Amino acid sequence: MKGLKLSLLALCIAGVPPGVMAEIQRLDESVMGNITGQAGVTIELETKLNIDRFIYTDEGSLEINDISVGGANRTDMFSEMNLNLNGSATDTLDNIRINIDVASDGDAIINLLPLSFNAVDLRVSTGAWNLTGTGGSTTVLDNFNMDALIGSGTIRIDTATDKLNFKTDIAIDDMDFDVPFLALGIRDFQMTGADYDLQAPQPLRLFAYVEMDMHKAPNSQNVESLAIDLQTFEADIRIGGVIVGGTSIGSMALDNLAITDTSMLIYGH
Repeated sequence: MKGLKLSLLALCIAGVPPGVMAEIQRLDESVMGNITGQAGVTIELETKLNIDRFIYTDEGSLEINDISVGGANRTDMFSEMNLNLNGSATDTLDNIRINIDVASDGDAIINLLPLSFNAVDLRVSTGAWNLTGTGGSTTVLDNFNMDALIGSGTIRIDTATDKLNFKTDIAIDDMDFDVPFLALGIRDFQMTGADYDLQAPQPLRLFAYVEMDMHKAPNSQNVESLAIDLQTFEADIRIGGVIVGGTSIGSMALDNLAITDTSMLIYGH
């Protein structure tokens, strides 16, 4: 078999014209080292996701019905600015470019960017969230709908620390949901950056900044667990209406909310 392979190689070389042979040069190791995929991988994404039902089962179950993820299909997000912040109105999650690179130190970097100079618009909606078991069923959440803008997102897996670092800039224009078992409803929930001023709105101050690390760490029983460290969360939050028993009891606002140095461990029991 080795002889056959060498013969085939010789025939192939023999068939190459002399002019082309003159251009064939031996590559040394330094030249070979430069022939790499240094530009990384880019993915342009357009999608819409629908799930009839998501079920998590322990002894009982949590069911989330009618899950939909796509575009907001609007051009009037944060209307106080009188700007189209997200381009065309579609019901697909689009205008997304995902750059994937592996750095020289081995770190994996996934960077989410808009294709054009617009924010990425996002709509997430669900139906009823039901707890079910032998004792019956309770609807804990219903009629969830959120319209948001994403300015950026970066995931970095650090080989030196074995941590996944996640950063994003996000603004919620409108979020509504009901909590039926408490007779509670939330209307016109809005989240922006901590320096965003409704009276003098600026696009660059619109987004709330979130940064967190995910890694493994021992819990109190020295069992490895999923650790989530919230490094930074800074935002202004406004709720247009709090509904109790079908009647509005007013609005709420949290100005310059900052959550830092917060850690939690997640594990089974």
